[in-house]
Amino acid sequence: MKLSELLKDIQPLSIIGNADVDVTGVNIDSRRVKDGHLFVAMKGTQVDGHKFIPKAIELGAKAILCEDLPEDKAEGITFVQVESTEDVVGKVATLFYGDPSKKLTLVGVTGTNGKTTIATLLYNMFRKFGYKCGLLSTVCNYIDGEAIPADHTTPDPIELNALLSKMVEAGCQYAFMECSSHAIAQKRIGGLKFAGGLFTNLTRDHLDYHKTFENYRDAKKAFFDGLSKDAFAITNADDKNGMVMVQNTKAKVKTYSVRQMADFRAKILELHFGGMYLEIDGREVGVQFIGKFNVSNLLAVYGAAVMLGKEPEDILVALSTLKSVNGRLEPIQSPDGYTAIVDYAHTPDALENVLNAIHEVLNGKGNVITVCGAGGNRDKGKRPIMAQEAVKQSDKVIITSDNPRFEEPQDIINDMLAGLNAQQMKKVVSIVDRKEAIRTACMMAQKGDVILVAGKGHEDYQEIKGVKHHFDDKEVLREIFGINK
Repeated sequence: MKLSELLKDIQPLSIIGNADVDVTGVNIDSRRVKDGHLFVAMKGTQVDGHKFIPKAIELGAKAILCEDLPEDKAEGITFVQVESTEDVVGKVATLFYGDPSKKLTLVGVTGTNGKTTIATLLYNMFRKFGYKCGLLSTVCNYIDGEAIPADHTTPDPIELNALLSKMVEAGCQYAFMECSSHAIAQKRIGGLKFAGGLFTNLTRDHLDYHKTFENYRDAKKAFFDGLSKDAFAITNADDKNGMVMVQNTKAKVKTYSVRQMADFRAKILELHFGGMYLEIDGREVGVQFIGKFNVSNLLAVYGAAVMLGKEPEDILVALSTLKSVNGRLEPIQSPDGYTAIVDYAHTPDALENVLNAIHEVLNGKGNVITVCGAGGNRDKGKRPIMAQEAVKQSDKVIITSDNPRFEEPQDIINDMLAGLNAQQMKKVVSIVDRKEAIRTACMMAQKGDVILVAGKGHEDYQEIKGVKHHFDDKEVLREIFGINK
């Protein structure tokens, strides 16, 4: 493709060199550049891509898209200067890959908690309906059943369009995608056409990046601001920011709720650790999920399917067959009569929701032992709140290591413990080694109790000093229980 074609939707400040040069690929990672590529120099939060322009040229880049022109401009290389590469990279990537989001029905899900569950359930549901589908999620990306490992909740604009292009080539008609606040703020979804968007909820998270809750909220809201008038926007009326999200959208707005009047409504009729019986829009259905927050998630899925033209009866039949997403409220029964539940909960609100769900089922007939930690090099402000939430709804709490990354695990644990008073500390022990923490919880548990192992869920690694070591909470529990997968 000619460089001039890739630039047709943007307004460069200047072009130095031949704009009709052939471009064979687009990259923001200089290490991936090959002969004929366009290298996009991005000013990231950690590294400035402009430093790698010489490396990209050395590897064969024929054109450079940048904000700051280098003093030494290599001969035969075309330099395109723009005000913000972050603003235009999505548009360039979209054009290079043939505008794939216009060739399928793309639905985005944003919010603090529930994104993975909702996007994955929609993907599984529409595959049950017989469609080829794609999924872009925290756990894994899928192209009609083919797993593509995920490094980020939302890939960079180039990788994202490449994946969507492969979905189109594979014959996918639908794609369901998590849209993180980082991805929205960094314009990673710029240039994509969404058929619809869903809002789950908004609680404290990622303030290490966004700095204020208002910035975090506005990043989520920007997704709905960008929807077109022929799209739909489904929002959670039970969340105080639910209507804020859609106040400026051009899309057709629908609401869902378990507490008040809304376009899509549900209530719990019966619940146990195996699932719930619900009433959704006046129809009864049994589902293999627990927890009020999962009722909200299932309502969002139901609403999206209705807006995508499916019949309510068919949707409910499909919902009844769907299973919990990997590492989300996933139960493992011990031979000694207690239950361990593995969940990804890594925010105070998510931890509160999961513990509420456990108590709803237990109904005071067993103790709750919670094993949790907090991630390193992330929002430190939520650490003491996480500990407080765990103590509030648990009989015993073991504070342990999560993904310490480049921090000392004990320092993170100390930050969590700092949020507890002397009375609360009587419930708490701290064990740095996560495996030993889980083992200790199992030694404490009696028949009828529940152990919640929170924070990592689907993850099969522990990140320490920049290195990922294999670690899977579910594997550890099964080993302790002496059971196979």
